[in-house]
Amino acid sequence: MLHYQIEFDDYRQHLVHVTARFLANPTQVLSLPTWIPGSYLIREFSKHIEAVRAYDEDGRLLQIEKFEKNKWRLFNTDHELITVEYDVYAYDLSVRGAYVDQTRLYVNPACACLGLDGQENTPIEVEVFLPPELKHFQLATGLKSKSFVKGRYTLYADNYAQLIDAPFELAEQTRFSFEASGIPHEFVVSGQHAMNAERMQQDIEKICTTEISMFGSAPFKDYTFMTMATGNSYGGLEHPNSTSLISPRDDLPKADEPVEPSADYQRFLGLCSHEYFHSWLVKFIRPENFVNYDLNKESYTSLLWIFEGFTSYYDDLILLRSGVINQDSYLKLLKAQIDCYLQNPGRGIQTVAESSFDAWVKFYRQDENSNNAGTSYYNKGCLVALCLDLGLRLRGSSLDALMRKLFENAQNGIQVNERTIFNLCNELTGDNWLEQINHLINTTDELPLDQLFPEFGVSYTFKQEKSLPFGLKLADKPEGVLVQQARRDCVAAKAGLSANDVIVAIDGIKATTKLLEKFAKREGRFTVFAFRRDELMQFELQGGITELAEVELKVDDQAKAEKWLNI
Repeated sequence: MLHYQIEFDDYRQHLVHVTARFLANPTQVLSLPTWIPGSYLIREFSKHIEAVRAYDEDGRLLQIEKFEKNKWRLFNTDHELITVEYDVYAYDLSVRGAYVDQTRLYVNPACACLGLDGQENTPIEVEVFLPPELKHFQLATGLKSKSFVKGRYTLYADNYAQLIDAPFELAEQTRFSFEASGIPHEFVVSGQHAMNAERMQQDIEKICTTEISMFGSAPFKDYTFMTMATGNSYGGLEHPNSTSLISPRDDLPKADEPVEPSADYQRFLGLCSHEYFHSWLVKFIRPENFVNYDLNKESYTSLLWIFEGFTSYYDDLILLRSGVINQDSYLKLLKAQIDCYLQNPGRGIQTVAESSFDAWVKFYRQDENSNNAGTSYYNKGCLVALCLDLGLRLRGSSLDALMRKLFENAQNGIQVNERTIFNLCNELTGDNWLEQINHLINTTDELPLDQLFPEFGVSYTFKQEKSLPFGLKLADKPEGVLVQQARRDCVAAKAGLSANDVIVAIDGIKATTKLLEKFAKREGRFTVFAFRRDELMQFELQGGITELAEVELKVDDQAKAEKWLNI
């Protein structure tokens, strides 16, 4: 058994001390993942590894050599019991890394536990030692066989892949337990908050039960929600039987939370619903090349429009079906997705399949040009899922039925490739879907929402109530008006203004966002002064605004709408 000992004595310096003990191969290589499953960006976790040392059974120092950015080699160690020690700098307050201080000890083993090449299937034991002053901290994790003896937790993993896909947290926690469809669940919140735990349990139990019911069963025997409450951070990462969430504390339900959840609370419920849904779609149903990850390099797929897009479609729909939100709230959430899509000029540049493939270089590296040049596989993928659902229902089936087929296939060892969705749509309806699906995912043509919604008793009308002055997204700053984004086709961009410029004056008057909005609505030409870096530049602008498309969704026939919404 591979044994890890994890200690937090230097938590004030944000250090984790890791000791690994194992029987080594003749030339043993140790490595750390460069990325974490579910988050498609090379994160170079090894940059936080410090002072790697190796010892033999008698405590003699051995030679250990780093020969790649994330790999170390031991020599002449055949079947010897080896000890390797090192420190990990842990100050990443996100769901992907490690973070330790006097309030919280949080570790994703993917960024802290060196793995053994050739011994990936060795069973693993992890002993986690708490400093005496933090022995009151509670543990939350998806790992099994937890015990607590004399300040030490003992955890187990069947193999390295399971270990690195199961973070653990030790902290002062608010927690409750419940069952959904007979499966035990734990919900844990750390950080400062005033969560209405009774309301949270009531709603999260409904969500979990609804998702399990949709698929017919669950791919896990227990499940843990881990939430860190902060001032304004937001995000989530899925794991096979747990999820790690970070949320603004104001998004948690309050003591006086209304019957219809507030917009903030709806956002948190949607996050929970999204990550929980990933237990089926991503962690169990996978792209074929994600069955065995290569964590040393990128694993490309053009199918994230399925795995993140379909999940983004269902996360809010499940809130409606579970009764946690009402139909009006759901239509507002859906409207926000559609508005986001329509207001993204990059939808005419990049297909959703291309967006999926480019996730490694684009999605997690947003810049001032992202909105001009690309589309989101979350956002457009959600609307592709909507189009498929409505189209399937018109032909006597549904996306629900397709999801159950995917789950059934995965239970039989059949995963998802480029043809899977085409073939399943054909199988479910008897029709050929090649042209329709290609139109949705491999072109930048507009989605046929205006044709599909009326078939389900929903009117879909366009309106333009918002606009951008000169086509610029602006923010008032002490030094002037910051250009946050410049739409490529706008009058300002054509005149030469760019993102990150700071506008200080227009026609001799000190610039403010409100003043620029007024000038943009006038006819004529205006002189604008702006700083680019530390250089003052002059631009001649023509008046003009960029109108932003929005939609209005209204149910005209409730009976038809319910055939889609399943409420």
